[in-house]
Amino acid sequence: MNIVDIATDYARKENAIAVKEIEIEVGELSGVVMDALEFCMDAATKESILEGASRNIYSVPGKARCRSCSHEFMIQDLYTLCPMCNSPAPEVIEGGELKVKSLLVE
Repeated sequence: MNIVDIATDYARKENAIAVKEIEIEVGELSGVVMDALEFCMDAATKESILEGASRNIYSVPGKARCRSCSHEFMIQDLYTLCPMCNSPAPEVIEGGELKVKSLLVE
């Protein structure tokens, strides 16, 4: 619902009558299940300015930085050790987001 609210607010600010396309970025570490998001978007956009808009949903891989040695590396979960120094609890720098990247309005 937050995605729909954000897109609706932006479309209204631009005096749009319809949203033709929405691009969404979903981080692999965000906890969002892509199939569930698709299903929920169908229900959430009914009778809204986004109804019928095409959706492009992109997955953003997880990337982290080691807090000990500053090495950057790809991760698939929050429990991955640094491959350089084996330190735990890396800082997530990509892949935790859920955001509206762009809208095409009419």
